[in-house]
Amino acid sequence: MQADHSHGGDFARRPIRFDAPSAAEPVPESSASGGAQRLADDPSSADQFPRPALGSEPEPALPGAPQPGSPYGDDDTDRRASATELMGEARDDAVLDGERTDAATTDAPDSNASGAADNELLVADPYAMHIGTPPVEVADETPRLSPRHQLEQWLDIMVRREASDLILRSGGRPACRVDGRIVQLDGTVPHAGPMREVLEGILGPKRYEEYLENGAADAALQLDGVGRFRINAYRQLGEPAIVLRRISDEPPRLTDLCLPTTQLKELAMRKRGIMLVTGVAGSGKSTTLSGMIQYLNENAERHVITLEDPVEMLFKEKRCVISQREVGTDVPNFHQGLRHALRQSPDVILIGEMRDAETVRAAIDATETGHFVMSTLHTVNAAQTIERIVGFFPPQQHAQVRARLGDTISAVLSQRLIPSATGEGMVPAIELMQATPYVRELIAEGRIADLANAVEQGSEDGMLSFNGSLLRLIEAGMVEIGAAMAASDKPDELMLALRGFQSRGRGSGTQLKMG
Repeated sequence: MQADHSHGGDFARRPIRFDAPSAAEPVPESSASGGAQRLADDPSSADQFPRPALGSEPEPALPGAPQPGSPYGDDDTDRRASATELMGEARDDAVLDGERTDAATTDAPDSNASGAADNELLVADPYAMHIGTPPVEVADETPRLSPRHQLEQWLDIMVRREASDLILRSGGRPACRVDGRIVQLDGTVPHAGPMREVLEGILGPKRYEEYLENGAADAALQLDGVGRFRINAYRQLGEPAIVLRRISDEPPRLTDLCLPTTQLKELAMRKRGIMLVTGVAGSGKSTTLSGMIQYLNENAERHVITLEDPVEMLFKEKRCVISQREVGTDVPNFHQGLRHALRQSPDVILIGEMRDAETVRAAIDATETGHFVMSTLHTVNAAQTIERIVGFFPPQQHAQVRARLGDTISAVLSQRLIPSATGEGMVPAIELMQATPYVRELIAEGRIADLANAVEQGSEDGMLSFNGSLLRLIEAGMVEIGAAMAASDKPDELMLALRGFQSRGRGSGTQLKMG
């Protein structure tokens, strides 16, 4: 992120889809969808979306609309990517009419053999479960499926409808998240007994034991012919529940992400420092870091070590050597994995999340010994990020931590997703803080409240404020003014900037000079 402070290459034909917000987060009701929607129970709707065999549905065609220019002025115009390649697009038919699990198509197993068939859950590898056998197509008059086949079918529906999350709660209705909106599916999730069997199979013994002990556990699932998913199993009202998030089959390219490509490429190539990507759950943090690792993989010779819980995106090595280690399987926790990584000849270390003081201390140690560290935090801007890191430590250590952090921080990229102007997908608005000498001084001296002004005034150093990012997105026609105002931390200032912009009569495509 350098002084030209431009956002990434040309926008994709449709707005790029990041991971949608998690099920626990409130989602504003969409005028286009009417909020949460239910599958129609009209039996005649079953023919509207006949269910194909797993993996047989063709990829949707890209629309023919002309592609808008990048609001940030990057020159990477040679790459285009459809939103489908990452997290899918919204569709006008977000109500999943006709995807009826109770009219589904698999034979109920013979009653004498049902125990073996229903409980034939999956054999775990250290990172993900693999289901290789698709459901068997049989007579329509047999609507009941084994719990395993129900899970497969709902995941199949999720992928075909390009949803980001599937939510299953014992005895309740299944639901998925399409473009940030909850859409309820037909059918009923199995009750506690069968659900526990499903969880034990897809989590594996160690993760299932963690679930029983802590009430929650994370894992990954590979469903042959359908895709890869991140799993979070949890309990609600004492009953099992699970959320599965879809993971892209291929790492994204930076030019696909509607982000400041020039700056992110420069950041990815750095050899020392801590780069933090922050935002609420589901704001695309992992997607952004995956894009940076993939850029390194294609353009540099480095040893990259990732520490993840669980391992999500699987990288195919090109120019880099990439060692992917999973917490709970390969290492006991993040901070011990990070300390071990220092003896494994790394150039770049990716930490899935900064969760505690030990991990932060180990990351600072790694940076001080000449490594580049990337990680995430659930914070919404640069100032809150610094406060959160310092707050991991007892008060008597705050001054020392601020001094070390001021020396080692490289950049903080905070992002949030905004509904696109077309209603198809979400686009990221960002705040980007670069660690200039002035920023380092503010951090070391504890003047955290002044960081926002430093970002707003730092455009010449490659920084960008949220309002500056929103202005560019509005001018490019990517988001509506109302959505931008709702997302802004300073909506009054954003409105003043918009009025000033409009009074000057600038046309579409002009690069705004906001910080």
